[in-house]
Amino acid sequence: MPELQIGLELWLFAVALGTSMLGGVLGMASGIFIVPILTMFGRIDIHTAIGASLISVIACSCGSAAPFLKERLTNIRLAILLETATTSGALCGVFLAGLIATPVLYVIFALILLLSAQQMLARRKETIISLAGDPGRWAALRINSSYPERAPDREVAYSVQRLPFGMVLMYGAGLISALLGIGSGVLKIPAMDTALRLPIKVSSATSNFMIGVTAAASAGAYFVRGEIITIVAAPIALGSVVGAVLGARILMTVPNDKLRLMFVVILLILALQMMLAAFGINLLGRAL
Repeated sequence: MPELQIGLELWLFAVALGTSMLGGVLGMASGIFIVPILTMFGRIDIHTAIGASLISVIACSCGSAAPFLKERLTNIRLAILLETATTSGALCGVFLAGLIATPVLYVIFALILLLSAQQMLARRKETIISLAGDPGRWAALRINSSYPERAPDREVAYSVQRLPFGMVLMYGAGLISALLGIGSGVLKIPAMDTALRLPIKVSSATSNFMIGVTAAASAGAYFVRGEIITIVAAPIALGSVVGAVLGARILMTVPNDKLRLMFVVILLILALQMMLAAFGINLLGRAL
């Protein structure tokens, strides 16, 4: 019925708007939230949800790129370098996605969320050392930079650390992105925050810049397999663009500590639900 179709499209638009705003603040796009919501509340097949999520990731990246670039939060040189590893991982993940059972996907998703939360908590407890005067081993690549901090009004300089380790983690992030349709920001941000020692706002902005490229590398394969359904993906893409722009503006005003804590809480909640979903238990909606 047309009324039901319109209702579904409005619901999908609202979901994408809200999740992309939250994802934009956290630098993770909306894929990490859209997949659980579509499967738990919309009773949509997880592979179809992943396909729509990848389209959402591309839309979020496009929508949030301009505000971050204007505020000089995005490290473009570093993003291009890291994307070579992430895209390679995404292409590998595409070939694995169709070979893994749905309950296993839920378990992998939950484990990745828990790992990310642990990394962010560990980083939060560390004493952050200023790297402004340390050019690092990779100064020749010109990937060190700075960004303006509004409160207090100052310029924060940083240098990239442990680049080879970060490249390995980026490969894994790309593989998981294609496998689960989560945009890979959920792994990219902890990797840049803990391995590369970047400020969390820079990690979030740079991740947002990268995720669209990573998602595009795998979205084509999902389309060929018929797992990107227009009636689902179109309203999600539209809502994601609007939400991403709003989320990017909010990120610039949120203190680093509050941003990190918000990130961890969201990850833990989703990890619990997705682990239960692997066994057919859904605390937030109807049984899967």
